[in-house]
Amino acid sequence: MEGLVWLVPASIIVSVLVVIYLARDVLTRPVDRTANPADLIPAMQGLEAEERSELFGRMALNGDRIFDGATAFLQRQYRTIAWMAIVAAAFLAVLLLFFGENEAKGIEAGDLAWRTGVSFLVGAVLSGLSGVIGMIIAVRSNVRTASAATRSLGDALTIALRGGAVSGILIVGLSLLGVFMLFWLFGGFENPKVTPELIVGFGFGASFVALFAQLGGGIYTKAADVGADLVGKVEARLPEDDPRNPAVIADLVGDNVGDCAGRGADLFESTAAESIGAMILGVAVFKATGEDNIAWILFPLVVRSFGAIASIVGLLVIRPDRVRNAQRALDVGYWTTAILATVGMAISALVMLESWWFFLCGLIGILTSVAFVYITQYYTAFNRPVREIAEASRTGAATNIISGLAVGLENTAMPIIVISVALWASFQAGVQGFADLGISEISPFVAGVFGTAVGTMGMLMSAAYILAMDTFGPIADNAGGITEMADAPEDVRDITDGLDAVGNTTKALTKGYAIGSAALAAFLLFSAYLETAGLHSVDLSKVEVFIGAMLGGMLVFLFSSLAIRAVGRAAQAMIQEVRRQWREEPGIIEGTVEPNYSLAVDISTRSALREMIAPGLLAVIMPIVVGLVLRAEAEAALLMVGTIAGVLLATVMNNGGGAWDNAKKYIEAGHLRDENGNPIGKGTDEHAASVVGDTVGDPFKDTAGPSLHVLVKLLSTITLVLAPVFI
Repeated sequence: MEGLVWLVPASIIVSVLVVIYLARDVLTRPVDRTANPADLIPAMQGLEAEERSELFGRMALNGDRIFDGATAFLQRQYRTIAWMAIVAAAFLAVLLLFFGENEAKGIEAGDLAWRTGVSFLVGAVLSGLSGVIGMIIAVRSNVRTASAATRSLGDALTIALRGGAVSGILIVGLSLLGVFMLFWLFGGFENPKVTPELIVGFGFGASFVALFAQLGGGIYTKAADVGADLVGKVEARLPEDDPRNPAVIADLVGDNVGDCAGRGADLFESTAAESIGAMILGVAVFKATGEDNIAWILFPLVVRSFGAIASIVGLLVIRPDRVRNAQRALDVGYWTTAILATVGMAISALVMLESWWFFLCGLIGILTSVAFVYITQYYTAFNRPVREIAEASRTGAATNIISGLAVGLENTAMPIIVISVALWASFQAGVQGFADLGISEISPFVAGVFGTAVGTMGMLMSAAYILAMDTFGPIADNAGGITEMADAPEDVRDITDGLDAVGNTTKALTKGYAIGSAALAAFLLFSAYLETAGLHSVDLSKVEVFIGAMLGGMLVFLFSSLAIRAVGRAAQAMIQEVRRQWREEPGIIEGTVEPNYSLAVDISTRSALREMIAPGLLAVIMPIVVGLVLRAEAEAALLMVGTIAGVLLATVMNNGGGAWDNAKKYIEAGHLRDENGNPIGKGTDEHAASVVGDTVGDPFKDTAGPSLHVLVKLLSTITLVLAPVFI
């Protein structure tokens, strides 16, 4: 293998070994810590031995309930997705068999059809596998994090982050494995100028599964969350995760199937699709430079391999005995990852592409990821936007919602400015890079687009660490719920509450990172489609092209409407079930009778599986119909406008919803005060108003918003795969 290409299989092996080590480390941590009471915090040592034993027993019981609910849902969800994926792969292969011939590139229809169908199924299987394994480890980590909180903050943080790291590292490793193995098996080292277009189906298969996983998980989690909050907090004035609330287990299950399995599939397809898009652009450079340097094609995989190793080091530098502040510890790990990624980008650019200008392109991508992390943190942590929403809660739910919408709309400005600057700067650096190498056979446009591709790869280098922080969020959230339901001492809950607050921020950061990478990659993937379809420009003055553009914008809003409406219907069913149980068995609210948690879990499960179909099929079918009817240039317009509208609307929903959520937590933490300086906390009218605002934001930030990330990239992968059919 030439140059640094050997690093790709090496990083895959290292990733698998680290995942095994971390999973083993987490799963061997004890749930019952009664054997060593001297290691526990003073509040736990003050309990009788029997009380400690019963407390850990309650933790284990609730952990098992969450595990059973999550695995039962995933089995039913992925059974449904599997059948749809098989049908989609067959349809795709048949379509390409009859219309996929590309004589100009020497691609036969039959060869393209079977290879695309196989790569689609491989992408679908690996996407589903990465989400399932990551979620299973997460739902085994939550109870261990709760148990570790009885010992120290550092132990609890380490378990939660390492549980999340299993998901992050596994997803990046499997994504690299799938793309590299298909490239190799389909003859990429012998015929590299054709192979990347033969494996585009891998990205489409990953996107297909990610769309339904994110939709189904998002509908499940928000149906339970909205139902639990509106009836439990607003009507009954119960605290968070109160065991008297029949929807509480469904709510905790939802954190995992939405934020772990759904987001895992989302970032898996992001890394896969954007790598393949960059490889397709690399083919154009490879052909124009004499076809003697395959580094132009394999550079994206090498860079991502460096990123995987950097993320692993960043995760392992966090030591439990040194943790005093959870957010600061995560920041140290992130900056370690970013610095090592920068070093890896420099080595890759100089060894493989032989120009500092390409290192600058990658550095721009890395800095863009940092900028998105801090922009998202500004809008979702306890800063001016969140405080503004909290202040608006003084006058009721309506003003809270108005303020939250204003924040959501405002927060599109900085991300779009950052993306615009990053695209322009990386484009210009790419042009300068080819000029520096004396390569005149490449047009300035192709040179600039390749520069943006390098920037996108730079942004994706920290994907494993970012995803670990994302999965850390639901693990910490679940740990808080488990300690609350187990009636643990207040000091234990203080530790899990602190982790939960950090977890809310990290989940928001991941959504910001995901949409940021989608936005930066949008130009790359759009250019890859133009290259594959043989187009040089898109003329909006043509009526069919203008229609395609309008349909692309409409698709984003109709898709979001269906996703949000699905949450509303499912939440109504959940609210009615909680009210019914309280009405028919008064002992539940009195705490003398245990609720029927399984009925609430079943409502969320059935609702999610039923409601995910319509928006998912709309997202898959509409671009195919537009391409078949209005042809390739109109499809390019749909892709362009749909991507721009999707990025903007997802930013509104993600950060607006996150700000609503943390405005509620700002009030719960006692930061909002009355005219006498006394804290306004839980159980007040202001808190009730913030809960209503939070429930409005829930389907924004956890269902429609994250699903739009997938939609944006699904549009790109569909158009890339079916470009020969649309020509």
